[in-house]
Amino acid sequence: MRLENRKQRVTSYSQFLFRMIRVSISAFLLIGVSIGIGVAGYYHFADLSCIDSFHMSCLILTGMGPVVEMKSNAAKLFSSFYALYSGVAFLTITAIFFAPIIHRILHILNVDFNDSETSSLK
Repeated sequence: MRLENRKQRVTSYSQFLFRMIRVSISAFLLIGVSIGIGVAGYYHFADLSCIDSFHMSCLILTGMGPVVEMKSNAAKLFSSFYALYSGVAFLTITAIFFAPIIHRILHILNVDFNDSETSSLK
């Protein structure tokens, strides 16, 4: 993602909305892939139904915790590694989504319109 530097003007609101739509699509794709991994793993290793696998995946991905006890060692291992992955994925997805918002706020607060380089961009 390419963002403007401090010597450039703040992007227009329409460009910012386009950037947020693009980032939101990326975040939802990452969420979908993460849930898909969890559903496939819980379905295969823990012998859960599709809806129970989806339920477990969503709860683990959001940090709520497991609902069903894992009975086999393979299910316990998958559940452990999926929980580790989910923690990193949740933080990454949150950072991807909020980066343009935080950048815009900080950029608005730090733009110097009296600089000769930025006056040519007006």
